[in-house]
Amino acid sequence: MLTNDQLDKWDREAFMHPSTHLAQHARGESPTRIVTGGEGVFIEDRDGTKLLDAFAGLYCVNVGYGQTAIADAIAAQARELAYYHAYVGHGTETSITLAKMVLDRAPAGMSKVYFGLSGSDANETNIKLVWYYNNIRGLPEKKKIISRWRGYHGSGLMTGSLTGLELFHKKFDLPLAQVHHTTAPYYFRRPDLDMSEADFVAHCVADLEALIAREGADTIAAFIGEPALGTGGIVPPPAGYWAAIQEVLARHDILLIADEVVTGFGRLGTMFGSDHYGLTPDIITIAKGLTSAYAPLSGSIVNDKVWKVLEQGTDENGPIGHGWTYSAHPIGAAAGVANLKLIDEQNLVANAGEVGGYLNAEMRNALEGHANVGEVRGEGLLCAVEFVKDKDTRTFFDAGDKVGPRIAAALVKRGVIGRAMPQGDILGFAPPFCLTHAEADTIVAQTREAVAEVLG
Repeated sequence: MLTNDQLDKWDREAFMHPSTHLAQHARGESPTRIVTGGEGVFIEDRDGTKLLDAFAGLYCVNVGYGQTAIADAIAAQARELAYYHAYVGHGTETSITLAKMVLDRAPAGMSKVYFGLSGSDANETNIKLVWYYNNIRGLPEKKKIISRWRGYHGSGLMTGSLTGLELFHKKFDLPLAQVHHTTAPYYFRRPDLDMSEADFVAHCVADLEALIAREGADTIAAFIGEPALGTGGIVPPPAGYWAAIQEVLARHDILLIADEVVTGFGRLGTMFGSDHYGLTPDIITIAKGLTSAYAPLSGSIVNDKVWKVLEQGTDENGPIGHGWTYSAHPIGAAAGVANLKLIDEQNLVANAGEVGGYLNAEMRNALEGHANVGEVRGEGLLCAVEFVKDKDTRTFFDAGDKVGPRIAAALVKRGVIGRAMPQGDILGFAPPFCLTHAEADTIVAQTREAVAEVLG
């Protein structure tokens, strides 16, 4: 067997890691962790270190590690038919079955599912479909997309533009000109501390209305948003936000794309975040929870209104000119079918809601009184702790202090993985849906100790 030192050497010489300080890693100035196994909510590395993964990989290993039913389904599909394409009406038993299973769980009014590989490529698909939709409707100028600051929608050219985080724009010549950003529904970071939630929602709506008036509603095709902000800080929307936003969009004939890559298939304690917050989307983006990351797969779910125009477009222009080689890959689809069955059989959506509520309540009890904890927030199995220099004045730490990353590092030393979120000192949690109350207690206890180590 190769030694850790040999693999570490190859890692630094040959492997370009995403979202990594490339120079520090190549020079050996930052750690590498070689993960070899996992069971339930735990992973293990080659050195035998066992860690409670309280972020489920990247919000994605929803059913937990080591689910042999999914592994067996992948193996069986690979033996029977490892690959065939989905072009020109071709399908496989697993891809067709999974499409039906997704629509059975999706919000009312959804019509068809297009499968890709990642949330990024699904959102690229969504924007192409929106542009096609308006071209077929005879509205060629209606092409701009509104996203929100701090939203996360991928890291491609268009999807990186939709993402409202500086790191994904800096030195990449993004965002592209068709994308415009509006205010994030982030009540803790409201511009005026005296604002009520209702005042802040009115502020978000006014900013959106002003953007539409400035650009012209006849040039704006769609608005994209996560039901609850994920990577931008794990932020549930303020009460009334989505109802108010949707009224504006409907009045201006602007489609709503609900990016449910994180919230889809149970993370909020409901099958979809759209159900949880009362969204009626035209297109839904799915990925991570579709297979619990046991195989790459994503999807774009379109509603009846959009689908009818897509059909009209192909009657007028011939086959739609969009597709990926690995669209509806049968191995990914087999993982999706097995994953959704497990979610139902193990009652994991209800567990996410119940244990998630417990985790959030216990985290608030443990940390809300700390002098440097500005807010503990969350919904279902999403939870975040935001740290501030002074909570009374809401004064933030300097970015150079790296308070969030230091607390995340102190937490890993205690056997728990949380995530230091970008653009703020925010520690995020998104554990697998199989989390128990005892495991939630471990997350809270070790977080409290990590905070005490760094901030006292």
